Amino acid sequence: MLENREGQTIPQVTFPTRVGNDWVNVTTDELFKGKSVIVFALPGAFTPTCSSTHLPRYNELAPVFKKEGIDSIICLSVNDTFVMNSWAEDQHAENITFIPDGNGEFSEGMGMLVDKHDLGFGKRSWRYSMLVRDGVIEKMFIEADVPGDPFEVSDADTMLNYLNPECELPKRVTMLTKPGCGHCTRAKTALKARGLSYEEIELGKNGVSFSTLNAISGQGTTPQVYIDGQHIGGADELEAWLASR
Repeated sequence: MLENREGQTIPQVTFPTRVGNDWVNVTTDELFKGKSVIVFALPGAFTPTCSSTHLPRYNELAPVFKKEGIDSIICLSVNDTFVMNSWAEDQHAENITFIPDGNGEFSEGMGMLVDKHDLGFGKRSWRYSMLVRDGVIEKMFIEADVPGDPFEVSDADTMLNYLNPECELPKRVTMLTKPGCGHCTRAKTALKARGLSYEEIELGKNGVSFSTLNAISGQGTTPQVYIDGQHIGGADELEAWLASR
């Protein structure tokens, strides 16, 4: 049975991490003492749900969490530091601190180390999130103890709703671009001037082509901007949309 440890202190662990060419030991005191910290733990780096949803949304909402008094957001997994560093680079998650619980000591101390031998994973962390203030666990969201890899309550939006149910979420902006596109540069500048972050999908990368652009937007020019699922259009349309708000 996975135990909720609200009100308890976190385990005292030293994590061997790799920074550049050097080994650097990071302690739980360094990570948590005197700070308000969100931790989300997951089964493994580069795994589907972790890479497509769990990690990206915490990274996306990090500025909002900061406004709510959160000092840092930690992603923890039972992986070695080389794997975690590679995953961080792959995900471009600059707002997240990646902690490798390679020996599973922290996860075991939390009562969250589980057996995933059936998947060839060995011992891994169960998926959960928690809010820790000065080393004491204030709130935990633990996924249900059922087969598979449930992902229902440890997400970033659930944690944000706990902190502030009235919090206004940032706009979700996606922009299809192509290299050397001046109008794309203009659209990026306009978004940055309004403090809006965006996801960029560049034609010619990862199989994204002009056929993809046309199939999604019905247009043949770049950029094509979407905000909260609404198709805004190109740079001119984006500037008009921003001017109206």
